[in-house]
Amino acid sequence: MQVILKTNVEKLGKEGDVVTVADGYARNYLVPRNLAIEATERNRRTFEHEDRMAFARAAKEKRDAEKLATELASLSCTISVQAGENDRLFGSVTALDIAAALEEQDIQIDRRKIILDEPIKELGVFTVPAKIHPDVTADIKVWVVKA
Repeated sequence: MQVILKTNVEKLGKEGDVVTVADGYARNYLVPRNLAIEATERNRRTFEHEDRMAFARAAKEKRDAEKLATELASLSCTISVQAGENDRLFGSVTALDIAAALEEQDIQIDRRKIILDEPIKELGVFTVPAKIHPDVTADIKVWVVKA
């Protein structure tokens, strides 16, 4: 029996492949677990249509992410914090603080997308990367100033 794989199946194929398998394997394992559908002409057309729609959706998301990345590159955010002697901060600046500062400028970024290896613990200007999309990374200029 020929089936169209809906997801990647180890040792069988990847999503979208048309493979020939035993009838029992398809009926009892692949189809009930929603891993594959029977390769009829109607199912092939439906799967191709869904694939085109998913590709168009992914392309739009990437374009939107690139637009946001150029917008982020043109601005900077300023975070005022309490600092003691030698300009050491009381506490630190985290991704949550950066996301909140960007939100004040009407830019919505999930704090989990802001990549900080460790929190910022001193005054200065920092370039912080943000992974907006799997293929798009933007740099955010962050000014940490004394309050």
